[in-house]
Amino acid sequence: MSTELIYQDATRLAELIRTMEVSPVEVMQAHIDRIHQTNPKINAIVTMADDAMKAAKDAEIAVLAGEKLGPLHGVPFTAKDSFDTAGVLTQLGSPIFKGRVPDTDATGIARMKQAGGILLAKTNLPEFSYWIESDNLLSGRTLNPWNPDRTPGGSSGGESAAIAAGMSPIGLATDVAISVRGPAALTGVIGLKATHGRIPMTGVWPRVPRRFWHAGPMARSVRDIALAYALLAGPDGADGFSTSPFSLDAGVGAVPHRELRVGWLVEPGFGAIDNDVAATVVMAAEALKSAGVIVEEVRIPVLEQINALELLWKLQAMETKPAFRKATAGHEELIYKHVQGVFDTPDTSIEDFVIAEQQIETMRDGFAQYFARYDALLCPVTPVPAHAHDAAEFVINGQTVSSLHVMDATAPLSVTGLPGMSMPFGMSKDGLPIGVQLVAPWFAESTILHLGSLLESLSPVVDLHPSLANMGIKP
Repeated sequence: MSTELIYQDATRLAELIRTMEVSPVEVMQAHIDRIHQTNPKINAIVTMADDAMKAAKDAEIAVLAGEKLGPLHGVPFTAKDSFDTAGVLTQLGSPIFKGRVPDTDATGIARMKQAGGILLAKTNLPEFSYWIESDNLLSGRTLNPWNPDRTPGGSSGGESAAIAAGMSPIGLATDVAISVRGPAALTGVIGLKATHGRIPMTGVWPRVPRRFWHAGPMARSVRDIALAYALLAGPDGADGFSTSPFSLDAGVGAVPHRELRVGWLVEPGFGAIDNDVAATVVMAAEALKSAGVIVEEVRIPVLEQINALELLWKLQAMETKPAFRKATAGHEELIYKHVQGVFDTPDTSIEDFVIAEQQIETMRDGFAQYFARYDALLCPVTPVPAHAHDAAEFVINGQTVSSLHVMDATAPLSVTGLPGMSMPFGMSKDGLPIGVQLVAPWFAESTILHLGSLLESLSPVVDLHPSLANMGIKP
């Protein structure tokens, strides 16, 4: 196996394939070998795509024949096991869906394939993508490649762990409150939640509800995230939330050389934040300042006045229950504890439901007022680095908080639909990756990608990867 290949980013792999410096077969074999080496310990991959090697051989023939190649030609990719994949198991982390094989690809899968990408494998998740860790009764628990005693997060923890461990260069995930950005932060990779509706959710279960759900890419470089976003974004004629054309850009893509103003925020607004996490946000702010960006410490009053996670839970639990009940009817003995927790949540009264909806509108107004003055916000992703499995609470700076607090800095973007990207920028005293979150106005993904590229060029952790020893594997 070539370590040089497994830790190249997707953009570089595509270039190496295009210039015939390496074959798609070599790239595919390197990643298959890496999965065989590391997945028995990490449990990130739940299903291999049986035709991946055949597709790699076909991709090699196309290169040798001088055919026109897509931007990801011959590059393996993985996808969370909530994306439908034609002819490949899609089991949603649930024994209820064991053996399910879709006939068609989700839009995101189809678009990656159209760009020349080759589906390599599906990755683990909590049942129905509904928890902050990736654990279920069908395929078990995913471990963090940096420390198997810690979680890679959820609900896209299998995807983030696979990419961090070198099993995959790039992949697809989903996010309703934290599920792209949190796992990315906890495993030291990059994850983008674009503006709600930018990337169609067609072919991701459940079809309804999806007004807070997002699909997004994960990778190890900002340029890979930018490439994947360019491939994935735009209406597909099936998702009614996905209506804005990709050409609509409210960010710096339209005026790439203008002066940028960024606010940074740790507390108050997101609750208690671990000192290592806070220091990493400050370090990222100083790095942007050194690159010529105007950077100021800010407060956003609406974040101090409204708890977005409480609103999301009041609304999302009510909207999700019908789909979950329909799927689990007659299979109650197979329901895992996290989905059962949704059923056990008291119903939200219509009065409280309406109040929650109106508070989200107030939160959107508060962000609109903030972005009238600033191009972006820099803030934490999670309040702590990767935590122990099944942790019920954290102690942060002497304060005990529920483990659900892990979503307090990500949920505000989910309920408002704002774009946000998590990227690594530091390490904890325990040797765990720490991410920072870049947030921009609606449809201003180009601002996030531009600032992320700046931060990446100044990052002290850009070339760090978990070792086999980290994973508890003897070389």
